[in-house]
Amino acid sequence: MHRLARTGGTAELLRWLAGRAEGWAGIVGPDGTVLHAAARTAGAMVPDVAGLVAESANALAERGVQAYSVDTGEHTALLFPLGGFPLSVFPQGVFPQGVGDPAVPVLAVVTPRPVAAGLSTLLADVVLPLSLCLQAEILERKRRRVDLAESRGREAVLHLLMTGQLSIAQQVAGALRPRLPDPVRVCVVECSGDDRDEVARVCVDADGGRSWIVRCPVYARHLILVMPAGDAEDAEDAEDARDAEDAEEKAPEPGAAPTDETVAARVGDCVVGVSEPVPLADTATGYRQAFHALAVARELPTRHARFGVSPDPALVVGPAGRRWADELLNPLLTHVPRRAQDPGSQELLATATSWLAFSSHATDHLKVHRNTLAARLRLIGDLLGLNLHRLADQAALDLALRVRATPAPACTPEVPSSAPPVPYVSGTSTSVDGLDAILCRPAVRDWADQQLAPVLGDQQLAPVLGAEETLRTWLRCEGRLGPAAAELGISVPGARKRLTRLETVLQRSLLRPPSARYDLWLALRSRDLAAARQ
Repeated sequence: MHRLARTGGTAELLRWLAGRAEGWAGIVGPDGTVLHAAARTAGAMVPDVAGLVAESANALAERGVQAYSVDTGEHTALLFPLGGFPLSVFPQGVFPQGVGDPAVPVLAVVTPRPVAAGLSTLLADVVLPLSLCLQAEILERKRRRVDLAESRGREAVLHLLMTGQLSIAQQVAGALRPRLPDPVRVCVVECSGDDRDEVARVCVDADGGRSWIVRCPVYARHLILVMPAGDAEDAEDAEDARDAEDAEEKAPEPGAAPTDETVAARVGDCVVGVSEPVPLADTATGYRQAFHALAVARELPTRHARFGVSPDPALVVGPAGRRWADELLNPLLTHVPRRAQDPGSQELLATATSWLAFSSHATDHLKVHRNTLAARLRLIGDLLGLNLHRLADQAALDLALRVRATPAPACTPEVPSSAPPVPYVSGTSTSVDGLDAILCRPAVRDWADQQLAPVLGDQQLAPVLGAEETLRTWLRCEGRLGPAAAELGISVPGARKRLTRLETVLQRSLLRPPSARYDLWLALRSRDLAAARQ
């Protein structure tokens, strides 16, 4: 009996009891509601259990006895109350409290007559382990609900950070621990199998619980860490750890290895990518950087990489770029839904940002149905006059959203240019034609050269991998692997292998979103515009 209680819980105990009684065993409420049950055979014939138990429970309550039996002619029902368990704690709902005080679940066994010798004593003995099993299972369900609620709360805070709603994120995070650091490094840890919970414990142990740890809602094998970025924050966190609220948290010892490196070293099959230090308001940028670093880390023996120095294009577009972004996004920013249940401008902005970052996985990020996502994207395209099936328009919208989300960017001063603008790519939307003028700016051209230098600047690399041809073909095919492979005249696995090697060379993720394809399209377009003017 005790072995079954330890290994199988209430289910195994009831199955064992049904076998010993050669009938039916279950846990029921005083109104006859069956909470758990087991029968000796699937087709075991028993009388009306609900009626029997309801009648017997009334008798138990009225007489105040610790056991009760009812004979029906062919069967005998034996009932023992499991004291100390109000029905309100059961996940099925709150059951009526009018039958006795307190109303408790009842162990009921229906057995053929005559009752086997010693069965009543056996049932009396099983009440205690069965009650303990019930209590343990109820507490475990509550713990899982609390863990799920905390996980969803952290996910909500990350979503607010990713969409630029910093003040709301900080308010929500105030109820959880630790407090959001600023500035931060964003770290993405890729685990194997179902090890996220264990890796999360390793992360907490490595940095004393100072990082904000979130289970990625999009990739089931990813953990996202928002970590303090510098020594000043370490000192502040150490001071906070002395507060009552953070008494359990400890700052790492001086000279200790960074959290991301420690996790990569301690968990043998995980891969870690880390961003540059960014302000908390730029968490979305930090996540993209960490994701790109993760693509590089997969090819390294250390399984760890930090994002290389590379400016965001939003920082080099200048004031003209900000004006262009504002003009492009204005129909979306000023959108007023016709019905209260329709998405407003902020919800559409969040949808566009999530879709550009995660593609079809945005349904997991936003917690919406794929038809809802498709309808919102159609509305966004109609409002902005964009064809969101085209990579050119996606890149333009992505850049505009990043420019808008960049707080007070250190824009490169305007440099007047007398050269006429080069026509936009044939077939693209006229509403983004002004992007060409932005891409012709000297600062943007320098940025583009820096992005493409690992591929186009190495004369030995390109012939080996067909790097430029592969990259241009893939982008011309809207970032789709199958059409790109057909146009290149190679197999799909061959095209995938080329792009995987390009990920290592460019130190960017290409095949999985968030992908660098928007930046690469912008960089190639800027380079082509500069070549056409010469």
